[in-house]
Amino acid sequence: MLAATAAAQIQELSGERIRAHVKFLASDLLEGRAPGTRGDKLATEYLAAQFALVGARPAGDGGSYFQKVPLVGVDPQAASELVIRGKGRTLRLDWLEEFVGASQRQKPLDQFEAEAVFVGHGISAPEFQWDDFKGADVRGKILVLFTNEPASEDASFFGGRALTYYGRWSYKYEEAGRRGALGVIIIHTTATAGYGWNVVRTSWGREQPFVKLAAGEPGLAFAGWITTEAGEQLLQAAGHGVKELLKASDSREFRPIPLGVRVRGRMVSKVRDLDTSNVAAILPGSDPEMKSEAVIFSAHWDHLGVGDPVGGDAIYNGAVDNATGCAMLVEIARAWAALEQRPRRSALFLAVTAEEGGLRGSEYYAQHPLVPPGKTALGLNFDAFYPIGRTRDVVVGGAERTTAYPLVEAVARRMNLEIKPDPHPEQGSYYRSDHFPLAKAGIPAFTVKAGTGFLGKPEGAGEEIFRQYNSKHYHQPSDEYRDDWDLSGMEQMARFGFLLGLEAANLEKLPTWRPGEEFLPAREKSGVK
Repeated sequence: MLAATAAAQIQELSGERIRAHVKFLASDLLEGRAPGTRGDKLATEYLAAQFALVGARPAGDGGSYFQKVPLVGVDPQAASELVIRGKGRTLRLDWLEEFVGASQRQKPLDQFEAEAVFVGHGISAPEFQWDDFKGADVRGKILVLFTNEPASEDASFFGGRALTYYGRWSYKYEEAGRRGALGVIIIHTTATAGYGWNVVRTSWGREQPFVKLAAGEPGLAFAGWITTEAGEQLLQAAGHGVKELLKASDSREFRPIPLGVRVRGRMVSKVRDLDTSNVAAILPGSDPEMKSEAVIFSAHWDHLGVGDPVGGDAIYNGAVDNATGCAMLVEIARAWAALEQRPRRSALFLAVTAEEGGLRGSEYYAQHPLVPPGKTALGLNFDAFYPIGRTRDVVVGGAERTTAYPLVEAVARRMNLEIKPDPHPEQGSYYRSDHFPLAKAGIPAFTVKAGTGFLGKPEGAGEEIFRQYNSKHYHQPSDEYRDDWDLSGMEQMARFGFLLGLEAANLEKLPTWRPGEEFLPAREKSGVK
């Protein structure tokens, strides 16, 4: 039973305190918080100072609040070229307007030329009896493909509407690398990506963080995107079209199509080592034995930095994404530290770097954990909260796959919240946020998000809010803080996460994944049965 003092402490979680942190983290002073920049240093030092002020101990390297994450920044330049030749036609694509991407080989100049092969969605998934490659040798080739995965309403087939990891662009690049491909061109469509070209342009037309290549490790010469229109021209050169091949890609009988064109690239990049860190702080548990175990509260602190101006504004502040999650993390830590009686397990607060570049900070943590996965009870992630007010529902996609779900349900009931399924499963949010690397390491982990049933708003208002943000503000300079924001919903979700973490920290037995779940083998390998 929740102690009276803990119940009182939950009520002390404050939206106005959250506001102060959001306002600072999203200010122009931090220049969009790109990894390895002045904004990086300001953001991480600020978070470390806030954790110190509430009494959380340093949990990073050498007794500090910082866990260094060794990354290389590859910043593609406007002089980069992508040329497609074949069938008597030459197509020269314009940087940013028609193509974006980077060389993963981390060189200032990377030139390549190879044949192009269309490989559908670029998926090999034996458990779904699906193979887009059909034994084709794609070594040294440029793979042309669509992101996402075969369309289906059957939940047992690639998750139905819900996007699995096979649909993510990161999987496409990883699979191409495993097969020895030279590069990957993703043909963008808003339907398959889940967002418009403006998001692709701002996300990929800038410096990308990569894990430093080991000696002899190849990397893709090109990992990038082209517009629907450029894709149409590329495919027409081979006698095909976007709609035709999208349809063909949804069939098990699909076979790779040599396009009869060659792709020549010249990627000009600025390459530098990124000096960036995760911020880690811990509040020890009260039980002499169980305090070596922990609940993780995580959020990414980074955004896109300074980029192409939109309406004269070049700072991509990232107020919603994700100054909000970081602010909630600090407020939860403050409330946790003020508890009269600490929970039995510890609480680890983890603000991670380079989420926008492919979950690099959380991946590094999963490979270099500060608390072993086999001693981590739960991972609760906080990412992008709309400043619209309270909701009658909460979204905890992935929680139902864990043995902690009955606890999640009990906490939701206590807070008069209805658990709703992910309203946009086709976005693949489970595989594109910082809980995912923790899950791959075996830790039961998921993101806490507000639902779309905003109190006092008409039916469907939440969907319209999502649509407006996704189309106009996501990864844009307009994702800025405003003084008229209603942060009561963030206060509500911080209380939900606080209470859930508190209960998990007092469980007799560590949670795990349910039978048949894809992350269960990793959990068992970590020592949790």
